[in-house]
Amino acid sequence: MSLNKKSVDDIQVAGKRVLVRCDFNVPLKDGQITDETRIVAALPTINKLLSEGAKVILCSHLGKVKEGPNEKESLAPVAKRLSEKLGKEVNFVADYNVTGEAATAAVAAMKEGDVVLLQNTRFRGKEETKNGEEFSKELADLCDSYVCDAFGSSHRAHASVAGVTDVVRAKGGECAVGYLMQKEIDFLGNAVENPVRPFVAILGGAKVADKLNVIDNLLEKADTLIIGGGMAFTFLKAKGYEIGNSLVDDEKLDYCKEMMAKAEKLGKQLLLPIDTTVAAGFPNPIDAEIEVEVVDADKIPADKEGLDIGTKTAEMYADAVKSAKTVVWNGPMGVFENPVLAKGTIAVAKSLAETDATTIIGGGDSAAACNQLGFADKMSHISTGGGASLEFLEGKELPGVAAADNK
Repeated sequence: MSLNKKSVDDIQVAGKRVLVRCDFNVPLKDGQITDETRIVAALPTINKLLSEGAKVILCSHLGKVKEGPNEKESLAPVAKRLSEKLGKEVNFVADYNVTGEAATAAVAAMKEGDVVLLQNTRFRGKEETKNGEEFSKELADLCDSYVCDAFGSSHRAHASVAGVTDVVRAKGGECAVGYLMQKEIDFLGNAVENPVRPFVAILGGAKVADKLNVIDNLLEKADTLIIGGGMAFTFLKAKGYEIGNSLVDDEKLDYCKEMMAKAEKLGKQLLLPIDTTVAAGFPNPIDAEIEVEVVDADKIPADKEGLDIGTKTAEMYADAVKSAKTVVWNGPMGVFENPVLAKGTIAVAKSLAETDATTIIGGGDSAAACNQLGFADKMSHISTGGGASLEFLEGKELPGVAAADNK
């Protein structure tokens, strides 16, 4: 699947004001950035625009901003880190209004090669509501052209992601995607629509409900679908197994039966755990020491809870990966935040790290696990968007992608 959307390579930006929607939703602790992956991921697009003489205006959200604008969710730490990374001052507009007089004045004073960072877009309230139309217009007033490089937000039809494009286009401006967006769509798109086979998809995480459409879509596309994590127990119960106190979604039992029948009908492999790591209860705190045992998947004691795949399952899943040419992984195999319960996730990550296949990690907890466990540099691509990559794997059109100009 080729993007067929204008990228930063296709637009003329010299002397123009270019608004770039980035994903600077970075984790902060005591005002310090604890993981700068998303800032680093934005640099190629920003540097490309600067090298061609654009006036670069950056915007992003940070956090959920549930209690209104506040300094804890200000983009000030991002501006500081960006200045260091770019080797030039990033003029941060701290105004909580985001697009007010301060922003207008800062943009008016820009010279070619200058960078301005606007305040957290969510300080303007819900971007997808009626308020979003006014905000879209104000953002568009600041620029001549627009670039979306925020894959992690591209599944949301927000003012700063999609709404602004209509206004920019109406006044003759161009709307393109950045290098990060292009890379995400190329990797995820090719994996799902045109994979080198065998294509193995691995799904984990807690709930079946979160991945209903993903399971359905990937059964059509993949040769083998591997299920792990908490969601596996709903499948095991649907097979008639005793699952003890394990996480289960009783409303989705029929769905799991349908999916198992669908896999059989299509001649696809649907792999479920054959053994599981159980404990008396969930660890509290999450990384606390915990006593576990490994039992067969159909012999989980009634008073125990499954919290990771077992050793035989880990071997089976690793074997399935060995023969693959394309692997997509979304969701951990167990409670990977606990060292005792991370073994299944480590085994899967290790098998991906050792294969020659194209390996794509679908953001969210899988990306966190790869980073935390030290396998990130061995993967072909780690997506920066958990929710966006999931929707993409479902086969949905992402508003942030659809909003860009076609080539």
